[in-house]
Amino acid sequence: MQLGGLLEELTVAKARAGIEKLVHLTPQTARVIVDGKESVISAQEVKLHDVLKVLPGETVPVDGMIISGQTSVNQAVMTGESLPVDKTVGDEVSSGTVNQCGAFEMLATKVGEDSSIQRMIRLVQSADAGKAKIVGIADRWATWIVVIALSAAVLTWLITGKIIRAVTILVVFCPCALVLATPTAIMAAICAAAEASSEHPLGKAIVRCFTSEYSSKIPEASDFKMIPGRGVSAKVEGYRLLAGNKAMLTENNITISPKMITQAEEYINQSCTVIYLALDGIYTGCIVLSDTIRSESAGTIKALTALNVQPVLLTGDNEKAAAAIADQLGIFEVHANCLSEDKLKYINEYQNRQEAVCMIGDGINDAPVLKAADVGIAMGGVGSDIAVDAADIALVDDEVKEFPHLLALSKRMMTTIKINMSFSMGLNFIAIILAIMGTLDPVVGALVHNAGSVLVITNSALLLKWRNMR
Repeated sequence: MQLGGLLEELTVAKARAGIEKLVHLTPQTARVIVDGKESVISAQEVKLHDVLKVLPGETVPVDGMIISGQTSVNQAVMTGESLPVDKTVGDEVSSGTVNQCGAFEMLATKVGEDSSIQRMIRLVQSADAGKAKIVGIADRWATWIVVIALSAAVLTWLITGKIIRAVTILVVFCPCALVLATPTAIMAAICAAAEASSEHPLGKAIVRCFTSEYSSKIPEASDFKMIPGRGVSAKVEGYRLLAGNKAMLTENNITISPKMITQAEEYINQSCTVIYLALDGIYTGCIVLSDTIRSESAGTIKALTALNVQPVLLTGDNEKAAAAIADQLGIFEVHANCLSEDKLKYINEYQNRQEAVCMIGDGINDAPVLKAADVGIAMGGVGSDIAVDAADIALVDDEVKEFPHLLALSKRMMTTIKINMSFSMGLNFIAIILAIMGTLDPVVGALVHNAGSVLVITNSALLLKWRNMR
């Protein structure tokens, strides 16, 4: 029974670590400006309507609104999207997000327990508390079996007057096999699955594309400047180059023809990112970037649909980007602009309709949803540690084509659990009847009891070879 409890503890210990890592993400200090003087205080001391300053590379300490400056903010903590979002005066910023470029001043609008990062922690905790686990079913049954065994032993002693029969009942009725039935199968299934110049991401993507497509050397740039919320400026081979968004060219009085604007908007409507280029004050073209979909993704969705699994896309992307991705993958139900609270709402709606939900995610913001779902799957390679810790399953190599196999393995694991529980309970009841009749003595009863535990573990161990047998 202690071994069963230990195995059960191992299956859930990782999930608890997720909350601890979320707590570590909470900003510890803040730069507050009072009467024009800047000082560093504890983030917990920030009060509503305080004016704060956030430098490049720092984490936003509380929720607020930018009142001075402009920048790009990595909002992966809240939205799961790693692409920085441009922010300027009047835009809102959330605690836990990272300022990547320019310094800015902000007005605190939500502090302490009301901040976004604290709300995220509470969501993870509440989702974990309300999630039932099949391991607990065997424990509850084992508790009742102990009561039944004690009662049967006492009654047998009182009715027959033979203490040896009562002892035999206690020996054979100890629910070790039942307690081992579930966690051993789960651990075996887990083992089977385990075997099977500019720092902006857009700039890095452009460099990767150039080096892979062209053999020529990248020209040296001088007088390089990053303009937060706009783009970059530099001198390249004697030309003054501007590369950024439409607002950057407009502010520099650079005209873009209506035809080019229409063409760029067509790409934007296809969920692409457009970077406008200008040389010496003249518009010369644009660079179009888009997210790539893995070649096996569409096939994976098709295979899951064939298994009567309904795919749903929950994303922090805008509606146009989400619709474009869903169309390529063959997903018909799409919910865009989702925060953690929104994703939790959709998960709960499905569960309220008595539908089993499997959530697949990779961002910190997915942690509460991964824990709330009946099954949470994290992308282990690209996903955050917190998402991995919150999930039930982690795909170490991020192979999405493994999803159908995971579903089949899970069904096999559940079948093994049911067989183990039925066998262990049946064996116990047969043994107790034989003990009451006097057919079993304590020694034989002990052998039967231990044999049952060994058979349960052996049946679970077959899952270790299941991948090779399928």
